[in-house]
Amino acid sequence: MNYKETYQQWLNFDEETRKELLEINNEKEIEDRFYKDLAFGTGGLRGLMGAGPNRINSYTVRKVTYGLSQYIRENFQNNPSVVIAYDTRNGSKEFAKDAASVFCASGVKVFLFEEVAPTPVLSFAVRHLNASAGIVITASHNPKEYNGYKVYNQYGGQLVPSEANEVIKCINDVKNFDSIPTSDLEIDKKNEQLKLIGPELLEAFLLEASKQSIYKNEENNLKVVYTPLHGAGNIPVRHILKDFNVSVVQGQELPDGNFPTVHSPNPEERDALTIAIQQAKVEDADIVIGTDPDCDRIGVAIKHNGNYELLSGNQIGALLVDFVLKNRETTKKSTLIKTIVTNDLGADIAQKHGLNILNTLTGFKYIGDKITEFEHTNEQEFVIGYEESYGYLVGTHARDKDAVVAALLICEMANAYKNKGFTLLDQLEEIYDEYGFYLDALDSFTLKGIEGSKKIKQLMIDIKNLEKGFIPDTRVFLDYNKGIDDLPKEDVLKFILNDGSWIAIRPSGTEPKIKVYYSIKAEDKVKAQNKLTSLKKVIEAKILE
Repeated sequence: MNYKETYQQWLNFDEETRKELLEINNEKEIEDRFYKDLAFGTGGLRGLMGAGPNRINSYTVRKVTYGLSQYIRENFQNNPSVVIAYDTRNGSKEFAKDAASVFCASGVKVFLFEEVAPTPVLSFAVRHLNASAGIVITASHNPKEYNGYKVYNQYGGQLVPSEANEVIKCINDVKNFDSIPTSDLEIDKKNEQLKLIGPELLEAFLLEASKQSIYKNEENNLKVVYTPLHGAGNIPVRHILKDFNVSVVQGQELPDGNFPTVHSPNPEERDALTIAIQQAKVEDADIVIGTDPDCDRIGVAIKHNGNYELLSGNQIGALLVDFVLKNRETTKKSTLIKTIVTNDLGADIAQKHGLNILNTLTGFKYIGDKITEFEHTNEQEFVIGYEESYGYLVGTHARDKDAVVAALLICEMANAYKNKGFTLLDQLEEIYDEYGFYLDALDSFTLKGIEGSKKIKQLMIDIKNLEKGFIPDTRVFLDYNKGIDDLPKEDVLKFILNDGSWIAIRPSGTEPKIKVYYSIKAEDKVKAQNKLTSLKKVIEAKILE
């Protein structure tokens, strides 16, 4: 069917859906909602909430769940089960119940969190409960209009492509949105097909995460301001930081899916931490930390020379690598894992400490998959993994990025340096003096609708055809769609320059965006900034032409 026919079909689903659709007076809006099904991409489903197959709603959640339930039943015939968590977004709890109802009706036992829970807690829960799979309803750090559906395998890691492709086949076999079996959750609870998860599981998670503590007996002089940005991190982060002097931003403490105090609940951006920084100035705090709605990413601002300066994702990662490896014993098996769009500073530090370095494709699912592989083969040992997009993991209690354990180690690190009379930025300067200066940036270009999707595909083709000619001074051109370093094929292009700087370009797997990553290596900040500005002009001229 074309989009108009699909639109007419959805008008008959239910009265609420019909009313919402009839109120749309923009033909482009109708086209965007109905020209395709929302893609099951690198992070499962993620999209705008609303009626239509290209949106997140009860019908799309049920369809994906029914397909996933068939995959689980085929691959886990003995006692198939799933853990379901959700964050504080509007609709998350309702979508979690929608999914639970479909799983139960399909013969898959459900463990459903009673309250909001961070993504890393869901990752931990899958293995802790010996479940076949897990899902969490979240759109991570996206604006309030979005929601999503992340899927986890039996090991607590997000699905890798081989698994996701099987799930997609099962989802594609589901032809009708409006005829998917559901069940009565109250009856399911009585029949023990549905089991609610209480606070005891969070306690088990926190016990495991706290084992990564490095300075258990260090005097805690650090003053911390923390904001959960209306998300799921409030209770677990405050608990794991119980030995620190933590002041919580009250206006951002309680769950609120409208995220009324920020433009977007993304701790990577200064705007999201503005209120926390204002509070830190009043309280003369040493550090500001903020976690996103599902508490898998963490942002940091440090008081330095009277100002509060934000750290980039790469800077936090390098500092954590430096701190952890200076305070942990390692072996020949010890390994750091990072993504191909994460800069090389942390890897340089790890190599000096004798660690093995593994690069994965973009997405923490690949890091989680390697952790599981290490446990099966015992040939390598995971120490730390991270990506430039503010996601970190130390320990193997989770198989996804964990802002809870990151909060603990970041505060311990800042406290240890404060006791020596300097800040994390002072320590970062020492690292730059030893390893060279790195400047990183990320540009995202949003291209919506059918035309936007076509342009993104054509841009990638055009850039591939130019190869080294696209960016001056390119030494090596890498097309990851051809398969590089035994990695799965993925639509990522990387240009490595003669001085060791690089640029990577990839379409987003969850949003209508093309992303450009810059990692500039230079003698100092001024030279790095000049080079970054020059390279950005080249990229923008091509993408925006």
